[in-house]
Amino acid sequence: MMRALYSGVAGLKTHMTRLDVIGNNIANVNTYGFKSSRATFRDMFYQQVRGASVGTNTRGGINPSSIGYGSQLASIDLLMGQSGMTNTGNSLDVAITGEGFLQVQDPDGNIYYTKAGMLDIDTNGRLVDTNGNFVLGTGATSGQLNSTEPGRSIIQITVDPVEPAYAMLETTVLGKALKITSDAQTNLGNVSFTISSSTKRSDGTEFMNGEPLEVIMENGSSNIAVRLNETHKFNTMAELSEEINNAIEQVNGGAYPGGKFTFELEGFPQGGLTGGEIAVSKDNSKRGTFTADTAATLPTGIALEVASSAGFLGTGDVTGITLGTVDKTNKTAQISVIIGGTTYEGVIEQSGLTKLRPTGGAADDYMAIRVSEDAYDKLVADPAELTQTDFNLPTGVTSFGTVTPATPSTSLGLGKQTWTLEGGTEGGAQSYENLTGISIGADGKIVGSHPVHGRLVLGRIDLANFANPMGLEQSGNTYFSETENSGKANFAVPGEDGTGAIKNSTLEMSNVDLAQEFSDMIITQRGYQANSRIITVSDTVLEELINLKR
Repeated sequence: MMRALYSGVAGLKTHMTRLDVIGNNIANVNTYGFKSSRATFRDMFYQQVRGASVGTNTRGGINPSSIGYGSQLASIDLLMGQSGMTNTGNSLDVAITGEGFLQVQDPDGNIYYTKAGMLDIDTNGRLVDTNGNFVLGTGATSGQLNSTEPGRSIIQITVDPVEPAYAMLETTVLGKALKITSDAQTNLGNVSFTISSSTKRSDGTEFMNGEPLEVIMENGSSNIAVRLNETHKFNTMAELSEEINNAIEQVNGGAYPGGKFTFELEGFPQGGLTGGEIAVSKDNSKRGTFTADTAATLPTGIALEVASSAGFLGTGDVTGITLGTVDKTNKTAQISVIIGGTTYEGVIEQSGLTKLRPTGGAADDYMAIRVSEDAYDKLVADPAELTQTDFNLPTGVTSFGTVTPATPSTSLGLGKQTWTLEGGTEGGAQSYENLTGISIGADGKIVGSHPVHGRLVLGRIDLANFANPMGLEQSGNTYFSETENSGKANFAVPGEDGTGAIKNSTLEMSNVDLAQEFSDMIITQRGYQANSRIITVSDTVLEELINLKR
């Protein structure tokens, strides 16, 4: 009777322990990176009531008989199965798509391992987790990893200092090179210019006689609006720059902290231009002409034209038209035209206008060849129908005709768009706060974008793997600790040596299966209830025994 009583007590203890494990699993059903556990039982020792005996010729063998003393806890096992992933949109959140653990170090130097990838960068530029512990891996210097081998170092985000630089813009407008610079090494020179022209100021009043322009600047804005007097004549770009700087200084109440600006534009006419001609954005260049030689005839469906936003500069006789490689598969044909000794080349890809660029010349200085649909079909269907012979000059004829150049545009086109200067900086030390974006790749590389240095490798998160991950010890805070049975940590670059890759902006969810946990909870409850009944019945039997003396 006493054995049954103690068996019931032992059963209560083990089932209570199992319920504790289930409760912890359910409590962490929404804990990122959590790994569930399971409790297993085993029977306890036995009291032998009768031993076994071997059978003889006159007697059969007898099996042993023994009475057990209940159950006890066998193990609490970690279930390291991969869980689902959830997208967070946070660029510093990571999940491991397979084996491996993130490595973290606490203030005392203790190393822990975790699947919870909620990461951040502290004020000192070090990669940390939500508990403020350092994430370990491989650092980087000057945008390059310190080692190709996986490591266990604190990842310090560093950015090289920036040298002072002037704000600048270099581009083209209507085929002319435009350059705007500031003479101050400061980011205050990173401004935008919008240029227009009118006979009136912004307040609606007429420009005074001889007043060249007006500058409008809003407080705190980096945009400088320049309104040119439409009728005022500017003799040089240097004069225009000086007038703009004077107006900026006047509006600013003194020297502008972004410096003085210099406007440079090629092709400024010697006679000068009015404010209207400088600002107008319309291309008023005139097309050139091709005058065919009566003794030479171009192939049917082929026509030469002269057109360029910069003004076609080439002139002279067309002394040769050469048909090059014809690609019937891709329906293209190479063609070149020699004008005044300069070769203009292009590839005909369809019927219509094809631009022929001069070898080594400006992109906007071009000849155009127009191919009709019929001529194009002949050209790409069967080169034999339209061959080089069709492009040859007749005997005794020296040219197909004469090209007269187009007239370049007198408009400078400065009102065409907003002109933005970039790159101006006073330089100095840089930190992660100067980065415009940070991302983490599948191989654990932390990459940032810097407005001056460009793309930088800032470090790499390295993983730890174990021969027996279930041998790790749970340490709280979703951490695991190394044990003798887990084996030593093996370091690996994510995605290598059996580890999973890093998935950016994602977290691994808890691997708790609620359906399984609820089922186990019901079974555990019934087991506990049944063991309590053993104690109740044993107590009743003992009571009957005691009552025998009455």
